[in-house]
Amino acid sequence: MSPASRTRAWLLSLLRIGAAAFVLAMIALWAGVRWLERNKLYYPSREISVIPRTLGMPFEDVSLVTADRMRLHGWFIPAPLQGPLASEGLAILLCHGNAGNISNRVQKAALLHQLGLSVLLFDYRGFGKSEGTPSEPGTYLDADAAYAYLTQTRKIPAERIVIHGESIGNGVAIEAALRHPSRALIVESAFTSIAGMGKSVVPWLPLQWFVTWRYDNLAKLPKVGRPILVMHSRDDEVIPFAMGQALFAAACEPKRFLELKGSHNDGFAESGAAYPEAILSFLKTD
Repeated sequence: MSPASRTRAWLLSLLRIGAAAFVLAMIALWAGVRWLERNKLYYPSREISVIPRTLGMPFEDVSLVTADRMRLHGWFIPAPLQGPLASEGLAILLCHGNAGNISNRVQKAALLHQLGLSVLLFDYRGFGKSEGTPSEPGTYLDADAAYAYLTQTRKIPAERIVIHGESIGNGVAIEAALRHPSRALIVESAFTSIAGMGKSVVPWLPLQWFVTWRYDNLAKLPKVGRPILVMHSRDDEVIPFAMGQALFAAACEPKRFLELKGSHNDGFAESGAAYPEAILSFLKTD
């Protein structure tokens, strides 16, 4: 074999080894992303730490059945007789974040209740007393069941339902707003997408090629044709404030933005009166 032939053979071998290593690396990355999606995207808790009555709110236990036959647990908190929005007859469908369960949202529900709103808290599959294991498609079905409860069981007109998301629950809320008619949408502490969050943490990895659970809020939000309130804290240590700004920029009018104060999980409380006042102003019709 001539020197030129030996060089070509060596280069071909090197290319084959490089290609095989690249393919193996991509397979490992894909497997790693899939593992993260199934094990690190949701942090459900089964422990119910507090109930609405603890904060003085009457409530009803709710059992929801999804289209794929999962049984979910929730609480319906009827609106008080008094409150600045009591005469509006509005109900909040609250899609919570990726950790804990509905018992960790009772304080937020109390703020909404004091405004004169009914509130439906429901746990996704695998959270609290709900059956199953969470997934992106599953959470969409869970919100469908919650919406059906308000419209079919409680007989609340669609134009009086406000869909409200927090953190990963914004992906659920935005999808619900696309699937179902409603009065308005509240987007609180939201990311642009799962791929966008991955890029913000490890910008040198092409995670967008591998994620299968996307919660692509940035692509979906411009398609929501109803009033939108976006809320985000500049101090949010989990989801960059710039993501909230990007979502607000992408949303269609009419829209409003509230800059919260404080941490990702407690911005609603740390913002004081600004939080309920923004929701009141957003939802008040007269």
